[in-house]
Amino acid sequence: MSGRAPVIVHPPLGSGGRRVTARGESLGVAFSDEDLVEFLGRAGLPDAEELLDDPAWVKWRGADAHHYLAA
Repeated sequence: MSGRAPVIVHPPLGSGGRRVTARGESLGVAFSDEDLVEFLGRAGLPDAEELLDDPAWVKWRGADAHHYLAA
């Protein structure tokens, strides 16, 4: 891996939820960890739940990890 996490969980949106991208491709807007795990599973990461707190895989931007509410 290049040293950059392939999955980015972007800052919370004004309406709540967080945009999720994998290698630059939009996966959707997650409103919970369950949504995020679903998106990552569809993207080919079947053990996604175990990767959510691994900075080599997931980069949380603009807010604490696992926080989906609007600021």
